[in-house]
Amino acid sequence: MILKGGWVLNPATNTQEIMDILITEERIERIGGGIARQFHGEETFDCTGLWVMPGLVDPHVHLREPGYEYKETIHTGTQAAAAGGVTSIACMANTLPVNDTATVTRYIREKANAEGIVEVYPVGAATKGLRGERLAEIGLMREAGIVALSDDGFPIRDAEILRLVLEYARRFGLPVIDHCEDLTLTKGGMVHEGKTGTRMGLKGIPCVAESVMVARDVLLAEWLKAPVHIAHVSCKESVELIRRAKERGTPVTCEVTPHHLSLTVDDLFLSKYDANFKVNPPLREESDREALLAALKDGIIDCIATDHAPHDAQSKMVEFEYAANGISGLETALPLALEAGRQAGIPLLSLLSRMTVEPARILGIDRGRISPGGMANLVIFDPEKEWTVDPERFFSKGKNTPFSGRALKGKVMATLFHGRAVYLDENNPWGLTPICVKRS
Repeated sequence: MILKGGWVLNPATNTQEIMDILITEERIERIGGGIARQFHGEETFDCTGLWVMPGLVDPHVHLREPGYEYKETIHTGTQAAAAGGVTSIACMANTLPVNDTATVTRYIREKANAEGIVEVYPVGAATKGLRGERLAEIGLMREAGIVALSDDGFPIRDAEILRLVLEYARRFGLPVIDHCEDLTLTKGGMVHEGKTGTRMGLKGIPCVAESVMVARDVLLAEWLKAPVHIAHVSCKESVELIRRAKERGTPVTCEVTPHHLSLTVDDLFLSKYDANFKVNPPLREESDREALLAALKDGIIDCIATDHAPHDAQSKMVEFEYAANGISGLETALPLALEAGRQAGIPLLSLLSRMTVEPARILGIDRGRISPGGMANLVIFDPEKEWTVDPERFFSKGKNTPFSGRALKGKVMATLFHGRAVYLDENNPWGLTPICVKRS
């Protein structure tokens, strides 16, 4: 296969150039100009005017399987990933049963190998049952294939337990992904604590509930010299704590979601209590959004992660107080991130590195780059394609998105995984039959 004349964007080498890519079986064989003229017998796809990028790496996804297959399965979740240009997923441990044993880790990997259409890297629970009381089978799960530890959805509340988790994780070369939330400050909270939340009559979640736990985590990481990764940073106070910690050389990294870069609590207010805007951490103030964008531009925020959290309709179509938190985010992440990057003046390659090279580095996996001999996990993207978000056309079972009806610019035309097309848009420029066709 030859991808001809595409604008090849490779954040790993900080290069962007019109080139051809020759793919042999699963791998990239050659990259350069004029390849298409040398290999006339190969299957050639004209990518003129399109971007060719590494497959995206998402370090924070909820695939729901095992246990919550009515919300998402590994098959539908990886379909959604392919449609969004994501070829490597790290899936969180809050399944049923929880991924706190090697047995569950192996089940996820085997299921992903059999039914997934992109790579799935399991994240193991840090503690048994996500309860924060006893350590999970860290060593055995590492042997079974986990790439990180996290009780995501729950903070590791006990500092001594977190210390033990960090020490064990350091021994096994695993990052610890922590959901920073002081539950004593967020009890009953539903929205950001501030004027807008008060106007809505909803109990608030203050920024300090996040930042106080960020402060604890970075101090422990600095003391133990063990890496910690802060999930879904949402407020300016957390950004400032992470900035100062990095200046001291603390081994801390962090992520931000596209929805926290794109929305604020005022969008929730204008939605008239639409539960699709309900997330944890909540949407914050405009000043927080601006601080997140500035930190992304400065490199304080290391990567963009979707926190893809699909839900069934019944979990959202209830009173706001009882609605589940979360957004189905895999299929809208790339154009939303690009839009936010344009607003903040973030160079294109720098932004793309936060969705490829950097999350791969944090997870310790060899992905997110275009190189001869490397795996042909690639995205072909039309930067000018305008489209409107319609959740009923999502491949994910989760239709819960606050971006329904929103006009976006830029769309994935094709996703290649191990050299094979696993997604082709129905409006692809080559007139090929679409892959992952949405069922009516």
